[in-house]
Amino acid sequence: MKVLVINAGSSSLKYQLIDMEDESVRAKGLCERIGIEGSRLTHKVPGKEDFVVEEPMPTHQTAIELVLRALIDPEHGVVKSVDEIDAIGHRVLHGGSTYTESTRVNEDVKKVIRECFDLGPLHNPANLMGIEACEKAMPGKPNVAVFDTAFGMSLKPFAYRYAIPEEYYTKYKIRRYGFHGTSHMYVSAETIKYLNLPEGHQRVIVCHLGNGSSISASIGGKAVDTSMGLTPLEGLVMGTRSGDIDPAVVQFICDHEHISVDEMLTILNKKSGVYALSGNLSSDFRDLAKASSEGNEKATLALDAFRHKVVKTIGGYLGVLNGADAIAFAGGIGENDAEMRADIMKQFTYAGIRIDPEANRVRGKRAVISTPDSTVKVIVLPTNEELAIARETVRLTQ
Repeated sequence: MKVLVINAGSSSLKYQLIDMEDESVRAKGLCERIGIEGSRLTHKVPGKEDFVVEEPMPTHQTAIELVLRALIDPEHGVVKSVDEIDAIGHRVLHGGSTYTESTRVNEDVKKVIRECFDLGPLHNPANLMGIEACEKAMPGKPNVAVFDTAFGMSLKPFAYRYAIPEEYYTKYKIRRYGFHGTSHMYVSAETIKYLNLPEGHQRVIVCHLGNGSSISASIGGKAVDTSMGLTPLEGLVMGTRSGDIDPAVVQFICDHEHISVDEMLTILNKKSGVYALSGNLSSDFRDLAKASSEGNEKATLALDAFRHKVVKTIGGYLGVLNGADAIAFAGGIGENDAEMRADIMKQFTYAGIRIDPEANRVRGKRAVISTPDSTVKVIVLPTNEELAIARETVRLTQ
């Protein structure tokens, strides 16, 4: 079975064609600048040179058609016809409180995605455009929506409800949803399999650390808490996002700077985080690490603030889970930054958690990085959201 995985953004579209017989990626690519001058498709096939198409893409429909053309191209393609594609899996940001798990797309699913536009204004409209473009280009093929919020829907009310008047939850479904859900779902499940954790000992903390970062606590692969909230702005200090902040800060700055709440939210989402703490030096943690090593105090502050919040969150989840059986690192920082992993985990030596410095040298591949006598297994487990989406698509269409 071959599954086409689609991740549609407002002006971009990522794709992978995965052969589920061996879960291999047959081809992948990126459409850039959809609806903008200078549109470009970069199509990659293992063992071949990249195939680049520079052609106008006024809509997502055009982008999908170019993707299909590349996939069946006699020289650069990997299938003879679109008929070889059995199903399409879509990353969809928000399913609200209606859809608690992945589902096959029908008119009601599209209606709910549309109703959640105000909860995911940057992503849901593009996700829906990707679905409708595939429906038009490949009529009759099953489409599956894999919601990024689904993982967090297993939280109990005491974990997802905000302590605000109930009418706002009832009228607007304001609650903690959590994001990076597809990654957390994949990494928590794979951690259980990789470590062969027995039933009753499957308490897993996943640290998805990158430019956008979040942490989840789960039991048996089901989330019991997650650091992001109604939006991806809540939680950890991130690349350009502030993370947790006293809500009164918003009113204070709006009043004194004479700006709107919308403007303030843009600041909190795009001009804050380690970028702001570093004096607008960079939101890239590699740049900050280099600057810090050269004595830049603001870069050091930014990294320390990020690390401090991660440690606080892990510590809180150790309490929520009454201990843990495994802690897994994923995401660009989690998978590749050995120094950051070590600095985070040294704060938990009191709990008997110990990192093996030699094992921790690993970058971008699965490995146990804790010592044999560590009370909790600590691992690196690279995330694979596309494969998670493809697996859900197979489950719902076979």
